[in-house]
Amino acid sequence: MSEEFKKVESLVDQLKAYANTRLSQVKLSMAEKISKLAAMMIAMLMAALVFFLFLVLLSIAAAIAIGQWLDSYWLGFLIVAGIVLLLGLIFWLAKDRLLRIPIMNSMIEALFEPEEEDEKD
Repeated sequence: MSEEFKKVESLVDQLKAYANTRLSQVKLSMAEKISKLAAMMIAMLMAALVFFLFLVLLSIAAAIAIGQWLDSYWLGFLIVAGIVLLLGLIFWLAKDRLLRIPIMNSMIEALFEPEEEDEKD
């Protein structure tokens, strides 16, 4: 009877060790996925900032060019501001399709991508 208790006790210890190992694996997996997601978000933010700077400089150049063409710099800046406002309104109306859905899909994909299991058989 004592031998059976030792076997059961050994089995319980192994189950505890397995549960602890599995919990550690889940924690590491979540940490990896969260770090990938954070890196992706930072990269997207940096790309958006560079694109924004490009658009600002392009808008200034376009305003100056239109202003020279019309011999009125303020009119060139007014026309470019109107174009930017129109594009901003269009972008705002399509924000779900252009921003929210692609960002949500990429976040879900990053969080729930299947893990590669190392199988050594």
